Amino acid sequence: MEGGCGSQWKAAGLLFCVMVFASAERPVFTNHFLVELHKDGEEEARQVAADHGFGVRKVKMALQQEGFDRKKRGYRDINEIDINMNDPLFTKQWYLFNTGQADGTPGLDLNVAEAWELGYTGKGVTIGIMDDGIDYLHPDLAYNYNSDASYDFSSNDPYPYPRYTDDWFNSHGTRCAGEVSAAASNNICGVGVAYNSKVAGIRMLDQPFMTDIIEASSISHMPQMIDIYSASWGPTDNGKTVDGPRELTLQAMADGVNKGRGGKGSIYVWASGDGGSYDDCNCDGYASSMWTISINSAINDGRTALYDESCSSTLASTFSNGRKRNPEAGVATTDLYGNCTLRHSGTSAAAPEAAGVFALALEANLDLTWRDMQHLTVLTSKRNQLHDEVHQWRRNGVGLEFNHLFGYGVLDAGAMVKMAKDWKTVPERFHCVGGSVQNPEKIPPTGKLVLTLQTDACEGKENFVRYLEHVQAVITVNATRRGDLNINMTSPMGTKSILLSRRPRDDDSKVGFDKWPFMTTHTWGEDARGTWTLELGFVGSAPQKGLLKEWTLMLHGTQSAPYIDQVVRDYQSKLAMSKKQELEEELDEAVERSLQSILRKN
Repeated sequence: MEGGCGSQWKAAGLLFCVMVFASAERPVFTNHFLVELHKDGEEEARQVAADHGFGVRKVKMALQQEGFDRKKRGYRDINEIDINMNDPLFTKQWYLFNTGQADGTPGLDLNVAEAWELGYTGKGVTIGIMDDGIDYLHPDLAYNYNSDASYDFSSNDPYPYPRYTDDWFNSHGTRCAGEVSAAASNNICGVGVAYNSKVAGIRMLDQPFMTDIIEASSISHMPQMIDIYSASWGPTDNGKTVDGPRELTLQAMADGVNKGRGGKGSIYVWASGDGGSYDDCNCDGYASSMWTISINSAINDGRTALYDESCSSTLASTFSNGRKRNPEAGVATTDLYGNCTLRHSGTSAAAPEAAGVFALALEANLDLTWRDMQHLTVLTSKRNQLHDEVHQWRRNGVGLEFNHLFGYGVLDAGAMVKMAKDWKTVPERFHCVGGSVQNPEKIPPTGKLVLTLQTDACEGKENFVRYLEHVQAVITVNATRRGDLNINMTSPMGTKSILLSRRPRDDDSKVGFDKWPFMTTHTWGEDARGTWTLELGFVGSAPQKGLLKEWTLMLHGTQSAPYIDQVVRDYQSKLAMSKKQELEEELDEAVERSLQSILRKN
């Protein structure tokens, strides 16, 4: 039968189809036999079982079963990849290739092996590490160090070498640099995610106080030479700080995304924060900026790290350390003075990993804009085996799966470089004020204040936003205890974003939030037109009072996005087929039960 199965037979009204596979290796035969009896052979079958033999007239056909391989999906042997690495820590870099090391979950990694096997290693891309300096003399970093793109803004010289302390406090930047650009196959430490990329040191953290000038200078340093900026820092993660970039830094970021890389835009990667459940990364104006790609972390078994902050502005996740006290569960990378370490951790470790993945994507397509990188992140990140006890995975109005803590999932380097290779630049970006509530509204001690805005997303105007990217709720609000305030926003397509969670350590009763831009990425690709709902309430043991003074809805996105149209069609098709699939699954289960029953009888 052309295009069909190698052989067929019927049993109890069911038609079975067997595919016949050719193998160059000698077959392995087992002690199992498939036996087909002549018609009405049930009684004879019992006799066969009792006698341990076959009668000549009872048996129509007997086929000895051939053995073949099946493997657990997700489990991979490190020797299976076509990559030769003699670096001593490579087998311990579970976030690159997770085979279950250090009590981890096999297959839970960045899938860099696929990108490497496709030939992408970060060549031609420079990543700037904005931190406390880089040990550029380290033998695993020296070859990939870009001295022309480096600078020390703490000492005002071109040598961003870390300042010595007895406790090696200034090892942070060197560890982050190794995650990105540590050389491969040199028998030293481990391997960088983009091991042929160049790394630049931007020393700017090591001084008593930060200034707007130092931040702005660092973020805007060499924007035509540096492609990606990695930042593993921000306001204090104490659960009571609300802070973000000042005026000069904001302008530097805006210039970066508009003018950097020849107009394609500098790519800013930001660690989401280490404040844990006591903090909310939407209170960090760097991580929650539209101009940055905010990265959270997962541990090596797919759970959240205890220090992970959650918020609706996080775009994706990479990895930090393991939660168990396994000495090899940390991130393996370079350390000060030519040393190596297995103890790097935190979202500090997560951001450089993401920068490395983005470097692989840029090598695949140097024309990618800063927004292209965000779209690729949304489309190729995977749920994989990430899970959180508090926040469940959900789908937005166009079917994109997201999580309040992990964003759109863990970065997948292989999927990203394959999509990046043929990616067409996303359409022009537009901004629309969707509406505003300016009349003061009291937040009740119990229950919620619920407000709605009806918007046409500037339809009919030049700045019409048809497909959403980022959405900001610019809010001015005061409360007797700011930390007990909870804010949610629901889109016209029914996607709920948690804009602010309870922060139990925040006792503020005076400052509140003043025109603070709470941001969500969870409505990516949705149609902004319709009714938006804002809910404000208090969560805590003591009753509180509050006053909302302003809510302005800011919409950012495009007027055309062909791939989103396809995503919507696919999602709607899945929804339409869901009941049919349920019936088919029930039928399949019934057939399987029937088959198992037949096999047991025979």
